[in-house]
Amino acid sequence: MKSEHTALPLGYFPVPPGKLATVVTCLEMLVRPTGKTARAPETLALKRLMPSELAAYRALFRAVGENWMWVSRLAMADDELSAILNDPGVEVYVLEDGGRRIGLLELDFRQEGECELSFFGLIAEAIGKGGGRFLMNWAIEKAWARPIRRFWVHTCHFDSAAALPFYQRSGFKPYALMVEVLDDPRLTGLVPRTASPHVPLIQP
Repeated sequence: MKSEHTALPLGYFPVPPGKLATVVTCLEMLVRPTGKTARAPETLALKRLMPSELAAYRALFRAVGENWMWVSRLAMADDELSAILNDPGVEVYVLEDGGRRIGLLELDFRQEGECELSFFGLIAEAIGKGGGRFLMNWAIEKAWARPIRRFWVHTCHFDSAAALPFYQRSGFKPYALMVEVLDDPRLTGLVPRTASPHVPLIQP
């Protein structure tokens, strides 16, 4: 995602009740970093998720991202999501701990010469135990094994406060800020009202 630089006027702007606004940070990696070798903790394993496993994909997507406002894939119709997952340029991997699914990694190579880290995360109970670092280092190895010139990702302030520094420590550098306005999915029933308690819910 390369943003077009359209200047926003300075000042505060009201967000209508029922809507959310978030600041998105776009980051990129133009050279493969050194010293990012993927070594899995003893109980962890990575497995490719088959495109036909829509229910399993959505369940893991929700388990990893519900509290961080990951909703895009939950809102998609089955045929739309299936078309993405079946594209040969999209690769989805599951991180397992003793057979339990604890992490999601999605790499998108559909843009020639680029790889997008589309989705990356662990379930809450798995954070802070080394799985995230292993998964990221593996993602870096996997992305740069292709003839790409750019590896990129975006995060927003709905995400964990640890996400942005983690991406930067991994070798990604911020290159743009964007503002996204969206319907609050807690009011549409897409996620429970208890999701993302760090994001204020303002009803119409």
